[in-house]
Amino acid sequence: MTPSLPRATTPVPDSVLLPYQQRWIADKSSLKVSVKSRRTGLTWAEAADDTLIAASARKAGGMNVYYIGYNQDMAIEYIDACAGWAKVFNYAAGQIEEGIWGEDEDDKHIKTYTIRFPDSGFRIVALSSRPANLRGKQGVVVIDEAAFHDKLDELLKAALALLIWGGRVRVISTHNGEGNPFNELVKEIRGGKRKGSVQGITFREAVSQGLYRRVCLRLGIAWTAEAEAAWMDEVYDFYGDAAAEELDAIPKSGSGAYFSRLIVEQCQRPEIPIIRYSKPIEWVTDPARLDQAKIWIADVLNPVLDNLPGKRSALGQDFGRDGDLSVIWVLQDNGAGNWGTAFTLELRRIPFDVQRLILFHVIDKLPLFHKGKFDARGNGQSHAEAAVQRYGAARIEAVMLTAGWYGLHFPPYKAAYEDKTITVPMSEDIIADHRRVILKSGVPGMDDKRDKGSDGQFRHGDSAVAGVMAYSAARDNGLEIGDFEAATGSSWDEQRGVVWNG
Repeated sequence: MTPSLPRATTPVPDSVLLPYQQRWIADKSSLKVSVKSRRTGLTWAEAADDTLIAASARKAGGMNVYYIGYNQDMAIEYIDACAGWAKVFNYAAGQIEEGIWGEDEDDKHIKTYTIRFPDSGFRIVALSSRPANLRGKQGVVVIDEAAFHDKLDELLKAALALLIWGGRVRVISTHNGEGNPFNELVKEIRGGKRKGSVQGITFREAVSQGLYRRVCLRLGIAWTAEAEAAWMDEVYDFYGDAAAEELDAIPKSGSGAYFSRLIVEQCQRPEIPIIRYSKPIEWVTDPARLDQAKIWIADVLNPVLDNLPGKRSALGQDFGRDGDLSVIWVLQDNGAGNWGTAFTLELRRIPFDVQRLILFHVIDKLPLFHKGKFDARGNGQSHAEAAVQRYGAARIEAVMLTAGWYGLHFPPYKAAYEDKTITVPMSEDIIADHRRVILKSGVPGMDDKRDKGSDGQFRHGDSAVAGVMAYSAARDNGLEIGDFEAATGSSWDEQRGVVWNG
């Protein structure tokens, strides 16, 4: 039996909703916008208000509600929250229905989740993707994480048309860059150019109004001021340089991060392994380092390689020696343009000769090796050259990473995340790395800042570079093993043992 917490240490709030959540619901503006921090529960509060609206009779202000989230997971989370509120409010509601948005061929990929309220005749519809327009629908439109919708301008035009006949529009989002249409909407309302209201809630403000106390209640732990301060410091440390935008609701100058957290999260899978190998600086002079590395390969790396399915494989590597990580990213072909990450390998402070040993072993063991691309800048040049010499220029490409190369290859890589045709490991490090891709004069590229990773050491977008090179390699036409043998004049099996035998 779980003991109850002393009221003196974790007081039960006077209201289910925190003050900033109450303020949001109390605002009855036809168009209202919230500029918010991450994880403040504003969508949950919106779900409460939407449930009351959809369950009310028309004469009491009842109407349909259309929720447009960024992805399917958001739609499910929102509709579940509405169902929960319906039970709390004791409103009769039907079971959650699944369907598609419309009749047109273009709409058949847009999945919907619906709750019907028989007493009022209205419904809540949650969409897993945005429709091209709202096609004459009437009611409340909720656009969640608006800054991360690709065509927010078009979506807003369609939504705002509902205001003509008494509809309402709610726009909720964290910032995603100063030049984002969401921030432009905020500035227009605040500058008096557009009617509407803007509210804001930063992470610190949410904590001061009881957010951490609510976390304590949910987790069943006692609240203390010291624990609250430590928790808040930990959250800010986690976000690092991104805290101003993600937590303090200050838009990042320029065009913001090229990859949103949401599109990376929707492609993450917990079962995909991340393999890490780290050594101290002085290991470079250890005469037994190659033998020790071979033991690690046998014990740690081979169990993963030996269990890979027999699918076409592609590889990318961002090379690092001292300051940055070396990241090897392996993709496998799942068919129909879908690529799944087999594993990622992170090497920290690993000497050149050991990195070469590991890289060649990985390629030799990959099923149906298609192509690899390697960072050929600086120290990576000799590493990439060695791979070209061993496997041939048809199968290995040494890439000089330039703004032009990034501009050509990042857009299809991002599209794979948006279309969910790629799967990646579940890791905050990978999210942070991809958030280091920013637009520079309209072209995606890496910024010059670093994040503290899950191991407490710094990283500089390393897995994002490895990922885009792996995806670029996957999309290229490569040679099959028989073609390789014909081109080089030696068999694949003859080449496999070279690095092990010196």
